[in-house]
Amino acid sequence: MSNSSSIRHFLLLALADTRQLQLRHFCLLLGISLAALLGNGLIISIVACGHHLHTPMFFFLFNLALTDLGSICTTVPKAMHNSLWHTSTISYKGCAAQVFFFLFFLSAELFLLTVMCYDRYVSICKPLHYGTLLGSRACAHMAAAAWDSAFLNALMHTANTFSLPLCHGNALGQFFCEIPQILKLSCSKSYVRELGLLAVSVCLAFGCFVFIVFSYVQIFRAVLRIPSEQRRHKAFSTCLPHLAVVSLFLSTAAFAHLKPPSISSPSLDLSVSVLYSVVSPALNPLIYSLRNQELKAAVWRMMTGCFQKH
Repeated sequence: MSNSSSIRHFLLLALADTRQLQLRHFCLLLGISLAALLGNGLIISIVACGHHLHTPMFFFLFNLALTDLGSICTTVPKAMHNSLWHTSTISYKGCAAQVFFFLFFLSAELFLLTVMCYDRYVSICKPLHYGTLLGSRACAHMAAAAWDSAFLNALMHTANTFSLPLCHGNALGQFFCEIPQILKLSCSKSYVRELGLLAVSVCLAFGCFVFIVFSYVQIFRAVLRIPSEQRRHKAFSTCLPHLAVVSLFLSTAAFAHLKPPSISSPSLDLSVSVLYSVVSPALNPLIYSLRNQELKAAVWRMMTGCFQKH
């Protein structure tokens, strides 16, 4: 029986058993991470440099791209290193850092998606009050509140999780450090406090989900009452990318953590965790750029400008 003071490293779940498959997974993760870096980095650059894009919607999209970049950089590099060098270890401090930053960026993404939903609601349902309710100072305060809440949430869970005594070895059933997997290693009855904190976080996430659903019900009712077909199409084009990102993020994360044990298996758990921790942040820039004409125009202007310089 070992305790947490004697554990110096954890063993992560290998993405594959054979060397050939490990190298394939390394190449796959490399491609996905490069796509995420390119897509999110492009959005950050365009919004930061394009003065005509300094609107609440693009300001929050800028922040969302930062969370996607952060979550990718938290989990993928270590998984790529382990696949390339045929190892599965992560240090105790490295695991704690990974838990903190992944939970920080994941929480920030949920809060920012909720704020972005409020932005769409005000824009469509209360357009005359848009400048008052979503001025530059209000947007900055909402973004700061999202980041600060995510920081406190991640700090609270990380400090509490790594203060628990661990008595069941150091092997984690996940390719990155995650709180539910660490709780499985804790001594009996010692993780009740962390389960209580997780329950509070689940209730908070459910509250965000209810707010998003209620807002979109009001948004769609307002859009369907618009007499002009062109204006309806424009309203839908600004809402559908956000709705797609929210659906992808919430569905994969909820299924990963709330699926019944009867259908759980190592391969399924691994596939779903890759979806919400790696694939979702890489797809978000593509989802937003496909339907947003302003963003596509800004990307085109940047690319043509670069070609003309060369």
